[in-house]
Amino acid sequence: MSEFWERLERCVKDGSAKKDEIKLYKKLGKTLYHISIDPFYPGLNTHDIEELTARYHYRVWQSYLENNTPAAGRVFWVYGPEEGEITIVGLEPHPNTKSHSYKSIKLSRLL
Repeated sequence: MSEFWERLERCVKDGSAKKDEIKLYKKLGKTLYHISIDPFYPGLNTHDIEELTARYHYRVWQSYLENNTPAAGRVFWVYGPEEGEITIVGLEPHPNTKSHSYKSIKLSRLL
């Protein structure tokens, strides 16, 4: 995720980013800011995802990148690896099916 963010930030700053990349950069930056201050900021609608927690053996949290938007982006994160740290492990569109909705989600490794 850090490589993704750094590439996105570099493209925005050097003017080579496409319109959708600029939009993502702004939304993701705002979301990361709120997560860093208060991971349970009301607009993030943060909640744990039991299916991903069971698969990855870390308690996986999901926070909204945006609200009231079909297939809106979601940021997945975990606490750690050190105390007081949060690690972003995924950025995905909201799953669009109710059953088995998180089977297609692939998260980065924590370490």
